[in-house]
Amino acid sequence: MSHDVDLQVNGYAGVDFNADRLDAPAMAAACRRMADDGIALALATVITAPLEAMCRRLANITNLIEELPEVAAVIGGIHVEGPFISPHEGFVGAHPKASVMRADREPMGQLLDAAQGYVRLVTLAPEMDEDAALTRWLSDQGIIVAAGHSDASLDQLRRSIGAGLKLFTHLGNGCPGQLPRHDNIIQRVLSLADRL
Repeated sequence: MSHDVDLQVNGYAGVDFNADRLDAPAMAAACRRMADDGIALALATVITAPLEAMCRRLANITNLIEELPEVAAVIGGIHVEGPFISPHEGFVGAHPKASVMRADREPMGQLLDAAQGYVRLVTLAPEMDEDAALTRWLSDQGIIVAAGHSDASLDQLRRSIGAGLKLFTHLGNGCPGQLPRHDNIIQRVLSLADRL
């Protein structure tokens, strides 16, 4: 029996977890399929969108976790990826640039309220989190903070690590296809690998 854990599942078996409406039977079937495919536990991931849409999507997932045993058995929580990510080309990736914002407790609080305690992981860009204040606040609540979709400097990464940053979400994916040869986000993060 597999014990694989997937920290980022945006959808599965044709079910988009970022849809404005989630069909309960389809979500249950997707979770059964994940279990059959060897995923013991997954974090349903909601990505950057207008704040109201993110809150609605978080509430949809939360409701299905609470209502359906097949969903609760596999979805161990929620990963919020954004909206506090880099708006710059390449780093923003597939996230809608118009919905990206600087890190702030008020919108993060709205997202946490919508998810009713199910947020386990938040991905943000350290350069969007002034003085790592949101990273520290989330870490103090037991929520794991990851960097991602980021071009943070070494100083910004170190500051965020000091505030509780634990990992990096899909390093090398949320960045431009071409990077400076001598100083780039991949090299910066790898130089801090012993702390992440």
